[in-house]
Amino acid sequence: MNEAGETTMDGVEDAARIGTAPGAAEAASAPAGEELPTLVCTVEALLFLSSDPLTPGELADATQSGEGAVLAALAVLAEEYAPGRRGIRLRELGGGWTLASDPASEDAARRLFSRPRAATLSPAQAETLAIVAYLQPISRPEITRIRGVSADSASATLLDRGLIEEAGHSQFGAVLYRTTPQFLKLFGLRSLDELPDIARWDPTPEEQAELRERLLRAGEARAS
Repeated sequence: MNEAGETTMDGVEDAARIGTAPGAAEAASAPAGEELPTLVCTVEALLFLSSDPLTPGELADATQSGEGAVLAALAVLAEEYAPGRRGIRLRELGGGWTLASDPASEDAARRLFSRPRAATLSPAQAETLAIVAYLQPISRPEITRIRGVSADSASATLLDRGLIEEAGHSQFGAVLYRTTPQFLKLFGLRSLDELPDIARWDPTPEEQAELRERLLRAGEARAS
């Protein structure tokens, strides 16, 4: 998200500048018909994706359009993002254009982004979480057998972070674990049915043989 308050123009001036920028005469006539709405959507997407302001020339190159057409698209966006209409503004910065948050949202944004950020998962935690996701409900001893090393620390961390939770006990009395709604939210899943098919990572016999041969060659090379 771009800085909300550190700009030299407000949204009204932005729109006015587009109308008076070099090439605005071309923008009045191009593109026409159904082309402009499509270009407006594309330019909006590029401005959203770019962390730096984009010049009309850069936008024209990316969209394979004329600068006049890009200026027309920017004029439409300036109107759509006029002050008071959206939480986003179209801003001119350093000779280019960018999407920035409305200064009125600055206090709310500061409160939101002052919250502690979740740390990334370690390889052991990610591996443990994957096992739980695909085999749930599953006990800690079972996770340990699959991983070949203790899963106590990784499981405890995942519990603390709310990514897994207890789901009863096995017939042998061990605690079973399953993933939580927080897990779905973190990985952008609507349900567990959207987990990638694990068969995509299951090697074929040919792939297993090739991998074994490569490991043997690497071991021989190291020994010599």
